[in-house]
Amino acid sequence: MVIRNISTYYPFRVTISILVAFLTGTVWMNVFTCYSASREISDSIFWAILCTLLLPIALRWQQKLYRQHVRRVLFMLDAIENNDNAIHFSETEQNADVRLVNSALNRVAHILYNVKSETVQQEKYYELILDCISTGILVLNDNGAVYQKNREALRLLGLNVFTHISQLARIDSHLTQILTNCRSGDKLQIPFSNERGTVNFSIRVSDITVRKEHLRILALNDINSELDEKEIDSWIRLTRVLTHEIMNAVTPITSLSDTLLGLTDSSPIIKEEIRSGLQTISSTGKGLLSFVDSYRRFTRIPTPEPSLFYVKSFIERMVELAHHQYPDVSVTFQKSITPDDLILYADENLISQVVINLLKNAIQAIESNPTANKEGSIRIHAYCNEAEAVLIEISNNGPSIPADIAEHIFIPFFTTKEGGSGVGLSISRQIMRLSGGNITLLPGKETTFVLKFN
Repeated sequence: MVIRNISTYYPFRVTISILVAFLTGTVWMNVFTCYSASREISDSIFWAILCTLLLPIALRWQQKLYRQHVRRVLFMLDAIENNDNAIHFSETEQNADVRLVNSALNRVAHILYNVKSETVQQEKYYELILDCISTGILVLNDNGAVYQKNREALRLLGLNVFTHISQLARIDSHLTQILTNCRSGDKLQIPFSNERGTVNFSIRVSDITVRKEHLRILALNDINSELDEKEIDSWIRLTRVLTHEIMNAVTPITSLSDTLLGLTDSSPIIKEEIRSGLQTISSTGKGLLSFVDSYRRFTRIPTPEPSLFYVKSFIERMVELAHHQYPDVSVTFQKSITPDDLILYADENLISQVVINLLKNAIQAIESNPTANKEGSIRIHAYCNEAEAVLIEISNNGPSIPADIAEHIFIPFFTTKEGGSGVGLSISRQIMRLSGGNITLLPGKETTFVLKFN
């Protein structure tokens, strides 16, 4: 513990010296006044000398007592500053004034300690509140040092330790530059990519000055789900319009072609070329109707009816069904469910469509690469994260999805497969959104889809 230099607290020494001189002068002035009046100086001189000798002693004693009190006060302040809660001054001294001062100091120390404890508790309380909200909070000073952050901010950024903005440079230098240059009042929307995937950030910036230090407060939100929802709703509206118009246009054509085809049986006048053309029109129209009907499924997903079911038995049924659908493809399934009794609350029928579609895509990807000198493998890993969300990861060692294609795989009707409809992943994403979760593709050499149920 560091005790402050008491000498720096005594500019009153000069004052005391002046006071002693003044009092001594006053005493001797009274002596000479009395001598001038009575011409009897012996008694006056005696008392003057006695007062002159006792006065410095009294003042010196008062000064010593004062120094002791100041030393106690400084000792108490240093103890509080160094979180020494065991400080206590004796309240059993013989001197009543010392007891009174010590008692007062003990009360002050107790009050200050309580205030400091309450301040620490309030800070912890606010930190707990910050960790409970779903918005990432970053507090930065003008040098880029992280003054405060919550768990959601660390999760969004994919970091475990975050002390300076420069740490983001190794992940995304563009984001580092934006966070460094943003100012109060800015509202930003930027994509951010890490090993967990791509996140679209909405950032709002405000500022505050605390203890003469300027700080910026950044509120980070993951708006992937909002963007996905708007995009899906737009595609649904477009699809409904397209299917309505196409059905209205194609239905009369197929109906008329069927009628004309029926007339050819009894009318030898119509040539074989006309009959063939009508058959082509009819088959094409019916194929187009079937094609439109498959797209209509994208806008007709029923409302989920969630219930509790065990993930382990559910995954086993999905794997067995995939084996049954593709018996000729050599694929090894690796299943990992942690814990064994992991339970999911969702619509089992709808989620089965998502999982079956992902397993089908994985098997087809492995099947399309027969020249690879490796056995086909599909890994399914289900677990619960720290936020108590259930995640199901489905990976395969087939050809990875190129980055330029990965950006479009969830867009309705987009497909790279010959004869594919391009609605499988779009429907899967919509089912996950209706179930309160999401589906993402992780970047990497292997193809890994993650189903997250919040």
